[in-house]
Amino acid sequence: MLKQKQIIEAVQEACEQDEQVTSCMMYGSFTKGEGDQYSDVEFYIFIDDPSFETFQSKHWVANIAPYDLMFFNEYGTEVVIFSNLIRGEFHFLPASKIEIIKSFKPTGVFPDTNSMFIYDNTGMLREYLDDLGGKGPERLTDENVSFAFHNFVNAWLLGINVMRRGELARSLEVLTYVQKYMLQLLRINEQNVERWLNSTKNLERDLSPEAYEDYTLITARLRKEELEQAYTHALMLADKLRKQLEPHYDFDVDEKMIGKLRDYLSQTE
Repeated sequence: MLKQKQIIEAVQEACEQDEQVTSCMMYGSFTKGEGDQYSDVEFYIFIDDPSFETFQSKHWVANIAPYDLMFFNEYGTEVVIFSNLIRGEFHFLPASKIEIIKSFKPTGVFPDTNSMFIYDNTGMLREYLDDLGGKGPERLTDENVSFAFHNFVNAWLLGINVMRRGELARSLEVLTYVQKYMLQLLRINEQNVERWLNSTKNLERDLSPEAYEDYTLITARLRKEELEQAYTHALMLADKLRKQLEPHYDFDVDEKMIGKLRDYLSQTE
């Protein structure tokens, strides 16, 4: 059995035995049939309101499995590094906050909500999970194409400017945003947008070989010549995608805009 599966079963057992826990749901790879030996385990665990203020999450998780680290990340999630180096994410919330589950729907597609169910003594969790089922949000829209193109232009211009100033490390950081928005456009062009908010996940399998090769050309190490090549290829890819998407979507980054950026790129420093 996978180590992650053992942790999942231990979480379920702990929920069933702890009267403070009203319900628990799982999210992530194991709810999408994609979990493997490299996957994280991720949970929302709801605690009876009167018990929440004194609830000790570190003690609770310690009864699941030994861990080496447990801390809050920048998003307010409690991250656990178990001693077997499995990574976990835990959201402990008062039971009265269970409606937060409704806010998950706009984030993506939930193909099997039954797999998200871990434990419930309220009779409410199934109802909330059922609301997540069905078709996910529409991604193939004029708004999303415009959003990605607009943010590409912004990131690309910033990256070029800081590179010319000599801030190569910052230019490399900005390149990740250029890649992000180009990848969203690549996914739209291939109508493969289920992972819109996590666009690099399973990229090697999701994109066509041609699109994947286009993406590799906009990557770089911290070398000026590589950064220059990546930004140059990114602009070429933007123009290619502009031509391919124009017949299908309404957006305002046109040939003139791309040409202006091309002229700026060709200017001497």
